[in-house]
Amino acid sequence: MSSTTDAPTPASDTLNDFTAEASEARRVVVLISGNGSNLQALIDAQSYDELGGEIVAVISNQADAYGLKRARDAGIDAVALPHREYDSREAFDGALIKVIERHEPDLIVLAGFMRILTPLFVQRFYGRLMNIHPSLLPAYQGLGTHARALADGVSEHGCSVHFVTEELDGGPVVIQAAVAVNPEDDEATLKEKVHVREHLIYPIAVKWFLEGRLQLGQQGPTLDGMPLPPQGLRLSHADAAEELDEE
Repeated sequence: MSSTTDAPTPASDTLNDFTAEASEARRVVVLISGNGSNLQALIDAQSYDELGGEIVAVISNQADAYGLKRARDAGIDAVALPHREYDSREAFDGALIKVIERHEPDLIVLAGFMRILTPLFVQRFYGRLMNIHPSLLPAYQGLGTHARALADGVSEHGCSVHFVTEELDGGPVVIQAAVAVNPEDDEATLKEKVHVREHLIYPIAVKWFLEGRLQLGQQGPTLDGMPLPPQGLRLSHADAAEELDEE
C-alpha cells in the first residue's frame, strides 16, 4: 500500500464496496399462467419499497398471459415457456428449473400458476417456494373454491399463503385473510372480495421471507423465530377490512 499523502484513501473504497454489497436486493422469480393480478400487487409493493426485494423475472407457461405484459411494463424480464412444447410434465419442469436458476432467485412465487408441479421441482426449491390459494386452507384444496364454499353455505371464506410441498395446496400455511360471506354473494362477488385480500397478504408474506423473518424449517414455518400455528397468522374479516379501508 502506498504511504504518500496524496494517494487515494482505501478506506472509502472499502466502505463503498461494503455498502453496495449490503444493499443488494433479494431476488424473486414469479410464475404465472394468466392475468397476473397478484403479480401486479407484488410489483406495486416493490414500487413502494414494500416488498423487501426485487422481482427479477416473470415466467409463464402461457405465451399470451397478460401478466407477461405487466412484467414488461414494469421493466421486468418476461419469459414465455409454453408447457405444450414439452413431451411430459417432467420435461417441462426440468426446463423451468433451468430458466429459474439462471436468475438466481432467493424466492419463487406462484401467482396463478396453473400447473401441478413435479416432486423434482418442489424438492429443488423446497423452503423457498410459495403459493397463494383462494380459500382458508385446509378447506377447499384444489379448484372451484368459491363455488364450493357457496354451495356449503359457509359464513366465512378467504385466502391463504403457504409454502409449497408435494401435497397439492397442502403445504404449511403462513398467513390467511378471512372475508364474510353475505347472503347476496355469488361466485363473482366472492371471488372479487377474496382477490382484494390476496393482494393484501401476498406482499406481506413475501416481504417477511425476503427480510429473513419467515423461514421453513424441519418443524414447520417460523416467523421471527417463533413457530406459526397450523393455519398461520389469520386476519379476521374486520382486521382485513380495516387494513383495506373497506366500509
